[in-house]
Amino acid sequence: MKKLEELLNLPESKKLVKAEEQRVAPVDPEPFLRSMEEFDKISASLPAVKGLGDAADAEFDALAQRATDAYDDLMDLGMNVEARYSGRIFEVAGGMLKNAIDAKAAKIDKKLKMIELQLKKAKLDQDSANSDEGISIQGDGVIITDRNSLIEKLKKMK
Repeated sequence: MKKLEELLNLPESKKLVKAEEQRVAPVDPEPFLRSMEEFDKISASLPAVKGLGDAADAEFDALAQRATDAYDDLMDLGMNVEARYSGRIFEVAGGMLKNAIDAKAAKIDKKLKMIELQLKKAKLDQDSANSDEGISIQGDGVIITDRNSLIEKLKKMK
């Protein structure tokens, strides 16, 4: 009876396993920790948006924490199993890391959108207050009038 390797002209599986063990290197989680700290700094530097989705912020934080914990557990597990099984475990750990980063990014995007909406509302409030009170704004440019007043000025020029 012939072995499968002999039938398909493949190298022995033991040689492939040893080559895979040499190729797999431990993954350094330091860049992830640095990026999560940067996310937290950005989140802390944003002005507080009160009453707009506090529950959603807590959910995003909880999801990010759970994904980070799963990443740590999978990295530990990947270091303690055979090399041929650790590749898939590290791949799943990378997915958990991506989930944590996506949760933090979604939280920051949500806050930025809220701030943008607040700025637009403040600008609309300011514009409506200026137009109601007839306040003139000093600056460089031209005065824009309506069509009827332009026609009257042209009639007077002749």
